Amino acid sequence: MMNRIDNVREKLRGLKGDAVIIDSPANRRYISGFTGTAGAALITLQNAYFITDFRYVEQAEAQCTGFEVVRHTSSVYEKAGELLKQEQAAVLVFEKDHVSYSGFESLQRNTKVELTPVSGLLEEIRLIKTEDELDVLQKAVDIADRAFEHIASYIKPGVKEIDVSNELEFFMRREGAVSSSFDIIAASGVRSALPHGVASEKEIQSGELLTLDFGAYFKGYCSDITRTVAVGEPSSRLREIYQVVHEAQLKALEEIKPGMTGVEADAAARDHIVKHGFGEYFGHGLGHGLGMEVHEGPRLSPKSNQVIEPGMVVTVEPGVYVPEVGGTRIEDDIVITEDGNKTLSKSPKELMILGQ
Repeated sequence: MMNRIDNVREKLRGLKGDAVIIDSPANRRYISGFTGTAGAALITLQNAYFITDFRYVEQAEAQCTGFEVVRHTSSVYEKAGELLKQEQAAVLVFEKDHVSYSGFESLQRNTKVELTPVSGLLEEIRLIKTEDELDVLQKAVDIADRAFEHIASYIKPGVKEIDVSNELEFFMRREGAVSSSFDIIAASGVRSALPHGVASEKEIQSGELLTLDFGAYFKGYCSDITRTVAVGEPSSRLREIYQVVHEAQLKALEEIKPGMTGVEADAAARDHIVKHGFGEYFGHGLGHGLGMEVHEGPRLSPKSNQVIEPGMVVTVEPGVYVPEVGGTRIEDDIVITEDGNKTLSKSPKELMILGQ
């Protein structure tokens, strides 16, 4: 964790701050290694403290390498105020996107320092994954891939979407995941035209497409893949939708490389979908960053001018959603390399016809 702490201090100097407090769960875990639910990292230019209550002191001492663990008896911010006074700190940086208004009021009450709100301080550091992070992410993706292989033999006409979702969840947990990365999407028939069609009681019928969007939460990192399958023989219209999305996704995977903006990466798939007359049915961006959170930077979208760099992990997930007809999304997780990208997910993408 020491390199991460040093990176934070470098940013702190640039902000002319004396200390930073980090208590948002993902950022707190990233900087300290702490997996509990209560506490805050307080990093000054000289020292690093992890403040928590009696329930987590022993756990924090085991997990928070490079931090002095400090127990509070009333509130995290009150203890932070005492430590800041001890350090003679004058300016405290805090995460404005994660601190509630009542939290801000508590900071004001308990810390007699100048408060500087900052956005994305840790998120920017988290953009580039280390080899250790990539190793954990690959394992999270592998669990999702095995789950897809498993679920393909489970799906047949008459099975409910919610049962498919639950089976995916149970399988991933048996394979070592703490949980799924998010509420699993299992959307069949006309519901496959809902980009976020969380599993329902609907029974899957023959001739429908079924979109499955799921991922494993493993050792603090998320995977996120989507596959769309046919249950029984689909119509020619549904086959056309699938083929266009499949081609667009392969095209994007071939073209995405470092130096591109999010807009350019998005266009690699979007232009193909527009050319085939489905542009109005692709309403979201091509992808998003992936790591300790299932949605983080960078974004691959028509609105993102952020440049993608080696070490970033992103999803590539074009989709076409035609109301009252059906939809398809195909999503892989990739890491940006020095000269292109490497796909982490390996599940097959040719249209699978199941349950026959």
